[in-house]
Amino acid sequence: MKASARLAPLPPETTPELKDDFEAIAANLGFIPNSVLIMQRKPKLVKALRQMLGAIGEPDGEVDRGFKRLVAHFCSRAAGCRYCMAHTAGGALRFGVEDKKLAALWEYRSSALYSEAERVALDFALAAGSVPNDVDEEMFAGMRKHWSEGQIVEIVGVIATFGFLNRWNDTMGTPLEEEPILTGEKYLASHGWTAGKHAR
Repeated sequence: MKASARLAPLPPETTPELKDDFEAIAANLGFIPNSVLIMQRKPKLVKALRQMLGAIGEPDGEVDRGFKRLVAHFCSRAAGCRYCMAHTAGGALRFGVEDKKLAALWEYRSSALYSEAERVALDFALAAGSVPNDVDEEMFAGMRKHWSEGQIVEIVGVIATFGFLNRWNDTMGTPLEEEPILTGEKYLASHGWTAGKHAR
């Protein structure tokens, strides 16, 4: 059973000053997510979030955009945010992660489709997305073996931004849109994901 939002998403035209922001978000995701349609009650929050998402998702970054969506997926998994888990799985596909690689997401530690550097980063994302934070010195040293300092900053930027989004969407009970529901049902449902209540 789908959960209902604690605050309803408002139509995009409710806040004309966000028209450009909504168009940019839709160009990136393919639709305007309910998270920002709820958030538009405070337009500055939407603008700040768009700026942060743009910074962590810039096309000329040092870390592949599709892989950054997988990082976001794993920290969202640690937080138990089903909304963000579905969104980030769909985003990974949108930014070039192959279907078979996403299908092997739950077996990333043993799948030949994932490199050692990717495994280390996804373990790191799970630990960093946990409460309390589970990153230790050994884990950070492992990141340094595979990723530059600039890449680590990008990866932690993704994790921190999705920490905000995980808390936002679970607290608001943000309802999933049709496209991420279909992605979740295809790639995540066999491992316990549902489109309903956001509880773990």
